[in-house]
Amino acid sequence: MHALIVVAHPEPTSLSHGIAARIAEGLSLTDPGNSYEIADLAAEGFDPRFSAADLAVHRTQASPPADVAAEQARIDGADALVLVFPVYWWSMPSLLKGWIDRVFSNGWAFDFSLDGGLEKKLRHLKVHLIGVGGADARTYTRHDYFGAMKTQIDHGIFDYCGARVVTSELLLDSETQDPALHLDTARSIGRNLFKTSQSCEAA
Repeated sequence: MHALIVVAHPEPTSLSHGIAARIAEGLSLTDPGNSYEIADLAAEGFDPRFSAADLAVHRTQASPPADVAAEQARIDGADALVLVFPVYWWSMPSLLKGWIDRVFSNGWAFDFSLDGGLEKKLRHLKVHLIGVGGADARTYTRHDYFGAMKTQIDHGIFDYCGARVVTSELLLDSETQDPALHLDTARSIGRNLFKTSQSCEAA
């Protein structure tokens, strides 16, 4: 099985990149037949700006630009989509949000029209969300930031397209805790990645 691991952090030596690498390592250890691709949006220079061309796609007046079509093909070729990102202002970074804005477009991720309503087109897609946060669990609990993020991202983005969020994790205290703890957790997530997805399909 194949996983597309998308990481959105400008520093290759960041904890986010380390976590992405450990997830890949974990899924490879589980079954040598498993494969993965790490999409480093910053290094690849993906343009997150939603332009007039993207608006034309949304209005079904144009086909997706080449860079968007390439990202959609990456996702189409994956059995699981894994997003690894630092938490900025209780959400994902603008680079990753812009990737979603442009790639999860009308006509590919969903079909919407005033006449036909909404058709969710990504019901086959299994999604794993790994957020890396600097605050502690008490802060997230006290203000229900995690609940707000799940509403905004898990439900607001992926459920709208019909994709199933299988894993929704926050790895917290990232600036004060020993990074080895989060890297071990990431490796475990990788080991269970396809097991979790398959159990969801069976259910």
